[in-house]
Amino acid sequence: MNYLLKNGQFLIGDDLQQRDLLVVNGKIQELAPKLAAPAATKVIDLQGNFVSPGLVDLHVHLRDPGQTYKETIKTGSAAAAHGGFTFIGAMPNVTPVPDNVQQVQQMIARNHTEGSVHIGQYATITKQRTAGQLVDFAALKAAGAFAFSNDGSGVQNVDTMYQAMRAAAKVALPLAAHVEDDSLLHGGVMNAGTKAQSLGLPGITNVVETAQLARDLVLAQATGVHYHVCHVSTAESVQMIRSAKQAGVNVTCEVTPHHLLLSDRDIPGDQGNYKMNPPLRSERDRQALIGGLLDGTIDCIATDHAPHGTAEKQQSMRQAPFGIVGSETAFSLLYTNFVKTRIFTLKQLIGWLSLQPASIFNLSTCGQLKVGQVADLAVFALKQHEQITAASLVSKGKNTPFIDQQVYGVTVITMVAGQIVYQRGDLK
Repeated sequence: MNYLLKNGQFLIGDDLQQRDLLVVNGKIQELAPKLAAPAATKVIDLQGNFVSPGLVDLHVHLRDPGQTYKETIKTGSAAAAHGGFTFIGAMPNVTPVPDNVQQVQQMIARNHTEGSVHIGQYATITKQRTAGQLVDFAALKAAGAFAFSNDGSGVQNVDTMYQAMRAAAKVALPLAAHVEDDSLLHGGVMNAGTKAQSLGLPGITNVVETAQLARDLVLAQATGVHYHVCHVSTAESVQMIRSAKQAGVNVTCEVTPHHLLLSDRDIPGDQGNYKMNPPLRSERDRQALIGGLLDGTIDCIATDHAPHGTAEKQQSMRQAPFGIVGSETAFSLLYTNFVKTRIFTLKQLIGWLSLQPASIFNLSTCGQLKVGQVADLAVFALKQHEQITAASLVSKGKNTPFIDQQVYGVTVITMVAGQIVYQRGDLK
């Protein structure tokens, strides 16, 4: 079906301006102040709501195959659409892992048939994801993998990472690293500090992240690989990446909404929904992450959407699995807490959630609204507010510390390749 979207607000330069947008055969055909509807075109009055390029999330866990009681391709992509995302990168910590051509091809085919948004499939860096043997990088790129990652685990052996970077550089695909030195963990479940001490819980120090990051930045400089750092969480990491960029290292990085919004002092008690990896850090770290976004050190925002079963997260942090969901709440939480408070501009936020992740991963059809491009877009009601509830989440996972928060920036339409994949019921 073709669509004429009337009376939307679009970012033109730094300002919001009213425009109409015509979608024909899945592509943006025209964008102008006033457009008439051609024959056989459905007209939707956007009522002055904001039209954004479809959001791009480089870091999502779909749990499918292997843990489909937590999430599936269908429910995870529906959750992404509910949040305004039109592209997600599916991490490979599933069972069986996509470490061979057949498995990557099967997952890509399922992503296409069962997903409601575009899904880029990560392949693993090593066989079985945590082993030491490298995958066939060239074969997996040819099979359709858009990047490589062992997310959920850091690559512990230095030579393994060095050879992996060399191989990824040869095929010119990003290597996305979960930086975590297992030998420094010591059973930690939250950030090391006074809060962990007061709760009697074992802590995770910043060096768990920074020690491996320092190693990897040296290796990235030596190999020339596009090295992408997942979920940066510490002030030291931000400074190290800033210095590496200044030295010419081909490094990019992401930060999650929860690390921007919360610090360990916000943890009310020993509650599983506050357990994530990396953990919520100190307020000093949180402020450094905000500063890193604003000065360009941090390239983009990614959710690290990590659904779990409700019973699993209703445990002490000692037993609960790491991770929270984020696909459906990212834009509204960030808009409410940073744009409405004038810490970020709307243009900056949309850049970090769309254009920047698309650009750094060379997703040429994502992140922009241009005539002739595929119509991937999201419409947000910036003045409308709602309460985040477990019932409002499409994801199978309800594990988030943001339940009951009031937010602005409600998703009202998400369009993928010119077709509506999510539409709020009160906008016809």
